[in-house]
Amino acid sequence: MKPNSLFFLLCILLGIPGTIPSLKAQQPPNIILIFADDLGYEVLPAYGNTEHQTPSLDRMAAGGMVFENAHAMPLCTPSRVKLMTGKYNFRNYIGFGLLDPNEKTMAHWLKEQGYATCVAGKWQLYGNARQRELAGGKIGSLPEEAGFDSYRLWQVSDLGSRYKDPLLETKGSGLEKFDGQYGPDLFTDYLEDFVERQAGDPFFAYFPMALTHDPFEPYPGSPDFASYDPQKRVNDPQYFPGMVTYMDKLVGRIIDKVAELGIAENTLILFVGDNGTDRDVVTSFKGQELRGNKGYTNDLGTHVPMLAYWPGTVASGSRNENLIDLTDFLPTLLEVSGKKPNALPGPQDGISFYPQLTDSGYTGPVRDWVFCHYDPNWGNFKARTFVYDTDWKYYADGEIYDLRNDLLETRPLDFAALDATGKKAIRTFRKVLKQMR
Repeated sequence: MKPNSLFFLLCILLGIPGTIPSLKAQQPPNIILIFADDLGYEVLPAYGNTEHQTPSLDRMAAGGMVFENAHAMPLCTPSRVKLMTGKYNFRNYIGFGLLDPNEKTMAHWLKEQGYATCVAGKWQLYGNARQRELAGGKIGSLPEEAGFDSYRLWQVSDLGSRYKDPLLETKGSGLEKFDGQYGPDLFTDYLEDFVERQAGDPFFAYFPMALTHDPFEPYPGSPDFASYDPQKRVNDPQYFPGMVTYMDKLVGRIIDKVAELGIAENTLILFVGDNGTDRDVVTSFKGQELRGNKGYTNDLGTHVPMLAYWPGTVASGSRNENLIDLTDFLPTLLEVSGKKPNALPGPQDGISFYPQLTDSGYTGPVRDWVFCHYDPNWGNFKARTFVYDTDWKYYADGEIYDLRNDLLETRPLDFAALDATGKKAIRTFRKVLKQMR
């Protein structure tokens, strides 16, 4: 019997009314972190999009906090490593598809705080033969090595389909192909079971989603799903809007499960994207046709949606314009768990946004800039290092952009032509780059 269950039973047997504290008072908050794949901010109605249907995420936005300026790395593995370790990539990124097994992740930290840990979805952190070759023979991390006690994952050491007829690896039962089923549904099933088992004890559930990454293909509810053969690998952006809505449906299942179990007020749910939208996707957004820019370093490659939902703690309908970087998640989650971020060993790259969650009128220290060291060692992407805020951007090679008037970076500027405010910002960014070197 779990300790909390034993406590309740003793109280009932002893007939001590009023001595049973609330669940929220008994334990640290539960944490569910949902990491959507290839989803830029411009896709969601919470940011002003009018062509997609996301009622569950709209509910999160209406009942929680929308972060206007959250930024990721431009590509998936760099983002995942940064998120899980709270460190800039130049400190610990060993290669695409790899998480250094020597790194301490947020799951390790939260286990030390007494949390049960679970991950379901896309792994892609152990590495395949090609990824290890590119990394000079280095090998990544298995889920248990990264701190997760329970898992159901696509692409640990085998590939296969992530969507229809998925090939998944599950703790305890190993590798299995699920004919006729849909991977994202199976991930959500597993997370729901985990949450049910742990309700009453603190848990950390990490959901690195497969959606909305390509291949863009039929999904449950689309007319051609039953007849679709994933071996033929359709990749048609016409399926993207439906995949966005299906992703939203799964988020809704998680929100509903937490409410059903009566733990919503003691559970923080965070939703964030891992990088910009796929380049094959064109989105109508506020009068513009925006092509996704995954893999590239302008705003459409790094600017991602971020929502926080925690009834009774995060103010409903609040919007936060402060900068957020993926390194900020680890110190935030630790502060949620009761551990002070300044207790972390240095260097500390992230800044906890926990005070911003609990106080919508927060006026304390916030992130002044975002630093990005981007060298993915994958594809044809150019390695770039840069610093930016909501107004200005400076690349290590000297390129300068005025983001207020040139968000997509089409017109580089000369330092001498900047006004006093611009020059001050660029001088600050140069100091940041020098410090990082």
